[in-house]
Amino acid sequence: MSVGVSRGGARRVFAHDWGDMARVRDAASWDAGQYARDSRFVSDLGEPLIELLAPAAGERILDLGCGDGALSAKLAARGCSVVGIDSSASMAAAARARGLDCRVADAAALPFRAEFDGVFSNAALHWILAPDTVLAAVARALKPGGRFVGEFGGAGNVSAIVRALRAALAGGGADFDELSPWYFPSPEEYRGRLERVGFRVTAIDLFARPTPLPGDISAWLKIFAAPFIEAPDGGADAMYDELRERLRPELWDGEKWTVDYVRLRFAAVLDAA
Repeated sequence: MSVGVSRGGARRVFAHDWGDMARVRDAASWDAGQYARDSRFVSDLGEPLIELLAPAAGERILDLGCGDGALSAKLAARGCSVVGIDSSASMAAAARARGLDCRVADAAALPFRAEFDGVFSNAALHWILAPDTVLAAVARALKPGGRFVGEFGGAGNVSAIVRALRAALAGGGADFDELSPWYFPSPEEYRGRLERVGFRVTAIDLFARPTPLPGDISAWLKIFAAPFIEAPDGGADAMYDELRERLRPELWDGEKWTVDYVRLRFAAVLDAA
């Protein structure tokens, strides 16, 4: 799920020893069909967030980074008035095809003021490298007393994949930290950020959730690690193959691939001014 915030707002490139130039995936390169085919588990595993939000019929809810609208549709089925935002035009079109109000928008520049009873976000906030800016925008979008619930990658998320990427990039003369589009905070750090913009945190938890994949690890990498390793002229294939072999000892059990997810789940209330 894509929310449209990146460091510096520009595509970055780096050289490596495969002889191509890698490029960071931007919002335009998210493919809703590929995401639905290979990553439906992301929205399926986000369903407990709906219970955490406890939406009531008639409430106005913002789905931040709604993707193809799978969870927005479940909120709407409960009688909520739902607005979804995503930075990917492909994802937004897929959400609108479900009959949802979904808009292409930047999470850091939400055009809403005291409009929503709740903000909901699943698997999107770890793509935001300017978390304080986005949290301030969420606070502005909520009515006083409004709720904000979310789940995303926390400290230690996909650590085996991070190690493999770090090693592969270093071998090509590139730096993982410079290129990474991922933000995986600890509960303590994120609680502090929420509180600084006026939220009262009612629950926050970091937990491991090893997740079996429906197919090969290469499909996961092509969706979620593309910012590090996309390259023209077939160069990306060699990178995906190298990463797959690096990951095999840790994430392949002989029958299936399992990604070492660690999730941060929280609920917060915007204090009345």
